[in-house]
Amino acid sequence: MLTQLSIRDIVLIERLDLALEGGLNVLTGETGAGKSILLDALQVALGRRSDRAAVRQGAAHGAVTAVFEPAAGHAAFALLAENGIEAEGEIILRRTMAADGKSRAFINDQPVGAALLREVGDALVELHGQNDGRGLLSASAHRALLDAFGGHDRTLGDTEAAWRAWRTAQDEAEAFAAEMAAARADAEFLAAAVSELRKLAPEDGEEERLAQERALLMSSEKIAGELGGIVELLGGGDRAVDTRLTAASRRVERLKPQAMGRLDAAADALERAVAEATEARAQAEAALEGLNFDPRRLEAVEARLFALRGAARKFKVQVHDLPRLTADLADRAQALADAETRTAKLARAVAAAREAYVKAAAALTDRRKVAAAKLETAVSRELKPLKLDKAKFAIGLSALAPEEGGPAGLDAVEFQIATNPGAPMGALTKIASGGELARVILALKVALAERGTAPTLIFDEVDQGIGGAVADAVGARLARLGRQAQVLVVTHSPQVAARGERHFRIAKKTAGGVTLTQVAPLDDEGRREEIARMLSGASVTAEARAAAETLLAARS
Repeated sequence: MLTQLSIRDIVLIERLDLALEGGLNVLTGETGAGKSILLDALQVALGRRSDRAAVRQGAAHGAVTAVFEPAAGHAAFALLAENGIEAEGEIILRRTMAADGKSRAFINDQPVGAALLREVGDALVELHGQNDGRGLLSASAHRALLDAFGGHDRTLGDTEAAWRAWRTAQDEAEAFAAEMAAARADAEFLAAAVSELRKLAPEDGEEERLAQERALLMSSEKIAGELGGIVELLGGGDRAVDTRLTAASRRVERLKPQAMGRLDAAADALERAVAEATEARAQAEAALEGLNFDPRRLEAVEARLFALRGAARKFKVQVHDLPRLTADLADRAQALADAETRTAKLARAVAAAREAYVKAAAALTDRRKVAAAKLETAVSRELKPLKLDKAKFAIGLSALAPEEGGPAGLDAVEFQIATNPGAPMGALTKIASGGELARVILALKVALAERGTAPTLIFDEVDQGIGGAVADAVGARLARLGRQAQVLVVTHSPQVAARGERHFRIAKKTAGGVTLTQVAPLDDEGRREEIARMLSGASVTAEARAAAETLLAARS
């Protein structure tokens, strides 16, 4: 519910901090006192459109802050979480406006777009007036309201699941048909391409392996010549390295006894050098033997490599993509061969899914008919005390073709009314007058009270044009709504005002040539005086005070 409303420098309101509670809260005041300013300011905080005229004359900025405490698990918390905004217990909506018309929006002190602010505001507050029945006047929302009243969540879920299964089957069939149509247009190319690629038989990583082998083959002749010279230097004739090292080693060995240990290290080094030189010659000879240059192998490698690269250019892919392309084209060719069988199978799946959807939607329609009869009775029962006893309320259900339906089934739902006997039924907004429409909305809200989503309901002059017993009936129904949700009502009716659990008076005050709107909570004595004023006008009489006392006593 709305717990705090703070307004700064908006139109005629300089500074206002209003604390609110649950139940029925009434706001009264003389015509022109500023009741509409208060509601307009709240709507700005809820994301409705603002303009530069909203900022109080002489002020640079204006601001409206609304603090809410929804019940745990309310949809507004999930909506904020989806947008990365943390909220526990409290949700604070704030809108600031500059005199040049620029505005900024915040939720829990995080800057947000006006669209999100409005979406969250709509989840928290419903405003109902003669020209604003949010949801109740929109035929597009009537089906959801009827389903909420009937408690159709499970049946709705089954219908939505069946519809999505049907759509998935249709999408799959349409995608396959489009694929086959394209494949048939290229059937000759497809067959030739598959034949060519299968004959080529490209392998994963083949280009890299062939390129490396080609490079090695092209340089192997030069490497072999160099290695031959190295082998000859290491061990070939009297000038070979290992021959000369061996000779030196023997001479040192002969001199060791006479050197008395001074040649031991040299002898050991020469011995190792002889061994390393012998190993180096053996490795060079082995490498030379493995590098036999084969011109025919080089020619074969180059031919294969050029064939792969030519195919890649032809099919406009990379060489490494050729194996995958081969498989994909082969699959398309096989699918084309199996197209008739596959098409028939998909058609059967679509038909079965459609039948399942129609069946689920029919079950939902049956439940809606039952709920519609109950809601018609509930609303009609509320209309009689509201001086609309001759009005007839009905819920029209029109069947849709399966192809026109959707996840919510095959019914178009519209709330209709005829205000005079014998008159045809029609849409609420086209048939009911302003005063009648406000009372019809109230009757609907009472009937739908236990299924409401917004924790705060606001009624703007729902009692206009009525009085006496009818006004008292309106007040009684607003009080009943107050037991289900927080209700704020702007009223000129003393019978309605007397029903409130809390009463606020809106008034204009002029000081220093400046006129400002102020809102003050009333105590018991203040309530009695305000209701007496509403009964008698500018001059409050003793009789008016007595009548006010009677109204207040009747409430308790």
